[in-house]
Amino acid sequence: MNFVATERAKQGTGASRRLRNSGNTPGIVYGGGVESLAIETNHNDLWHALKKESFHSSILDMEINGQTTKVVLRDVQFHPFKQLVLHVDFQRVDATTKLHLNVPLHFEGADKSPAVTQDKCVVTPLVTTLPVVCVPSDLPEFITVDLSNLQKGSSFTLKQVQLPKNVVAHIRGTQLNPTLVSIVPPADEMVAPVEAAPAAPAKKGKK
Repeated sequence: MNFVATERAKQGTGASRRLRNSGNTPGIVYGGGVESLAIETNHNDLWHALKKESFHSSILDMEINGQTTKVVLRDVQFHPFKQLVLHVDFQRVDATTKLHLNVPLHFEGADKSPAVTQDKCVVTPLVTTLPVVCVPSDLPEFITVDLSNLQKGSSFTLKQVQLPKNVVAHIRGTQLNPTLVSIVPPADEMVAPVEAAPAAPAKKGKK
């Protein structure tokens, strides 16, 4: 994806506020062994770009002062209730340095699986992105996850995902093989709670 940014001369809270009032968004580009550069981008163009999945998970070509720099989106700050981007961060990338980036997961085939067609289970993805590590040339725009073989009573975990070549999942914490999909049987098969036994009738007292 290509987009244009402009070097930002003035910085500070007041300058950023005036910049937003003029229809632009302040930002910064850092990394790549080069000094950080304050930039500004057209707010409307940025707002529409942020709605595209690929803008968050692809190598972007940013044009600054007539030169193109390859970057990835690192952080976006939104206004608490207005449709307004307050600030945006980009990181420069090069061909040999590995990236740590969240890649979207596209789940397909669940409606054709035995769990759904035969056993009427409800299949729900538990995550939408997967953190991966790879060089820029191997970065996938998304990862397709095939759910067509799901079975009732089974589980679907990270190890069952076919990752693209040279792409490694980057999982932190103790759970190295997390569950990615919930498979729930039909409601009428769920175990009903045991009803409490009726209370014994109270004994009549002596006259």
